Amino acid sequence: MIPERSEEQTMVVESLRRFLDNKLEPEIRAHGQGFIPKPLMRQWTQALTTFGHVTAPHEERWGGLGLGWLTHLLVFEEIAYSSLDVAIPGFINACGAELVRRLGSEAIKARYLADLVAAEKFIAIGISEPDVGSDVAAVKTRAVRDGDHWVINGEKTWITNGAYSDLFICTCRTAENEISHILIDREESGYEARNIEKMALNGQSTAQIFLTDCRVPVANTLGELGAGLRNTLQLFEIARCHMAMWSIGIARRAMTEAIGYAKARVQHGKPIAGHQLVADKIATMATKIDAARLLTHRAIGLVEAGMRAERECAMAKWYATEIGIAATRDALQIHGGNGVTRDFIVERLAREAIICPIPDGTTEIQKLIIARVLTGVQAFR
Repeated sequence: MIPERSEEQTMVVESLRRFLDNKLEPEIRAHGQGFIPKPLMRQWTQALTTFGHVTAPHEERWGGLGLGWLTHLLVFEEIAYSSLDVAIPGFINACGAELVRRLGSEAIKARYLADLVAAEKFIAIGISEPDVGSDVAAVKTRAVRDGDHWVINGEKTWITNGAYSDLFICTCRTAENEISHILIDREESGYEARNIEKMALNGQSTAQIFLTDCRVPVANTLGELGAGLRNTLQLFEIARCHMAMWSIGIARRAMTEAIGYAKARVQHGKPIAGHQLVADKIATMATKIDAARLLTHRAIGLVEAGMRAERECAMAKWYATEIGIAATRDALQIHGGNGVTRDFIVERLAREAIICPIPDGTTEIQKLIIARVLTGVQAFR
């Protein structure tokens, strides 16, 4: 029993681990590292909802389990340990459903929320643009009112779930100094998505989204006009905890692989686990992984208590994603030449880990957030 887990959380995690080890991970490995088609990704994600993926933080009336965000993070860590590609779409659905729950009208919630929680529909969230990353207030995508509709034009990029998406929460400029969220139903208001090839994580969809005279009912506006920036910053707290946890899942898998290899590999008459420099790497990995997890649990605990946790979430995201890189690099080093071959998964883990400090605010942005909270001095004006 891990002290920070309840008995119920422990049962959820243990049953999920058995399902992943015995059924889902073998299927994922058989598929390989190529793109996972939407029907298969939906099938796998829906299988995982039984164990709390997507469903854990959401209310039972929407098909959720009502177990909270900490439980979702525990579940997410286990899935990321097996396959980050498969973990990510459900994470986006969980966050997108949270935005719909918080900001959507009763009609919007009744129409879409249960399908999102059940992973019947995939959602994407569009903030980044070709010239807009961390500066959310600078978005250029415009929504112009035309009677009972918005007409939206613009381009979004680095959109997770982009090609999979049935729904798209678009961060738009609805007036010169007004940023708002608008929910776009792809079937009703079409948009184009093109996948982006990356150094890793190509099994799931990261895409550019193009909106050309996209007509969307004004009733699909989420929250108050002009409140988009504030609502985005609140969502970042949950998202950054998940970014931290996906790095922890990768790092933990890298450590497991390194330990197994170090016990089996014999050099100079003994397993290399018995060599002091290798032992040092394993001990350092384990300690930093546990420290990152504790930072992340603290942060999500504050979020669940209804408190602002901007500093704590930034600390967790920064620390966990950077130790993910260090852990996977050391695991690869322990494997030696074998580590750079595709016969051993540490090669893939190392490529995935390098990506993690970038989404939802880079490490440098996280440090600026932490310093701003501590000093009260803003780096940007």
